[in-house]
Amino acid sequence: MTASRAARGRRAAAQAGPLAKVTVDVDAADQLVYKIACTECTVRDGRAWSAYRPGADNGFMAAMDRWTFHLSEKHPGSDAPCLEFLPAAQQRLHERREGGTPEDS
Repeated sequence: MTASRAARGRRAAAQAGPLAKVTVDVDAADQLVYKIACTECTVRDGRAWSAYRPGADNGFMAAMDRWTFHLSEKHPGSDAPCLEFLPAAQQRLHERREGGTPEDS
């Protein structure tokens, strides 16, 4: 049985930690889309920094990897369960770059 969208959102929010605002939406192709926004950082036009990944090819993992990199770079003293997986995220990024796939470039 597949977890509900709300359950997936709660799981992602728990792993992302207190600096994250997590939403899980459904796109036009009925795929889940994960968005993790930082509650402290802004980008152009005052919008929150965010990672936005569709779920076609494990969007949860791709969004969480980007969020983990953001936390480690911009909020090094933060405490979030996802930081435990930083070495694995770095390895996946290295493998994507070595393999030449444009997934997360």
